[in-house]
Amino acid sequence: MNEQYIKNVIEAGLLAAGRSLGLEELAALFGETERPGTAAIRASLAVLEQEYATRALELKETASGVRIQVRREFATEVSRLWPERPQRYSRALLETLALIAYRQPITRAEIEAVRGVAVNPNITRTLLERNWVRVVGHRELPGRPELLGTTREFLDYFGLRSVDELPPLAQLRGLDEIDPQLVLPVGPEGEATNAAADAEADFDAAGAPPAAAMLSDDAGDPDDEPGNSPELSAAVPGLVAAGPTDED
Repeated sequence: MNEQYIKNVIEAGLLAAGRSLGLEELAALFGETERPGTAAIRASLAVLEQEYATRALELKETASGVRIQVRREFATEVSRLWPERPQRYSRALLETLALIAYRQPITRAEIEAVRGVAVNPNITRTLLERNWVRVVGHRELPGRPELLGTTREFLDYFGLRSVDELPPLAQLRGLDEIDPQLVLPVGPEGEATNAAADAEADFDAAGAPPAAAMLSDDAGDPDDEPGNSPELSAAVPGLVAAGPTDED
């Protein structure tokens, strides 16, 4: 089979999918009688990666496979295609997600001990509904509290192959460095608003390009309860981008 044809089919499939595809999914793009082997697919991916080296697109490997996405340096310009989309997470949600990612498996009580405040149930529900977090077990303590950990979808969304690729805490200047594909608007109680959820569903159906927007902090969010953890702020410099407000 022509190598150029294999590369073109793989490129077209990745662009059309708008998500990460594994080697088996890439192979399934071809008919059974002309399906290339793993070595041929990997060779085509290597050629594509080289061709994209000087372009605005890049080939990114994630936990689920590989995807084509907009390079991070062009995210600000591309995000102007959707000016109506609020690009905000609450500070409380960011802190909770960071603790789960870096200290997993972790219980809700342990998150509250670090942050110094109760975790709003809407925050954990939002993370579970986004399938970024899942229950991975139970702590052998009275009541057997749930242990939370991140998912494959979390890794894919933030362009990571494994949690080992998370920025070291000493180097992390803000969660925006992880460079997400899209942004989930958060309502007053820490969950996605209905309008935002509907807009996101329409947006995803239209085939939004990955890495089209940057993650940012929402200062003064009602979920940011009094007593935000100084330990977390010290461990993750810049995680809370804005200082406390009257609402904190």
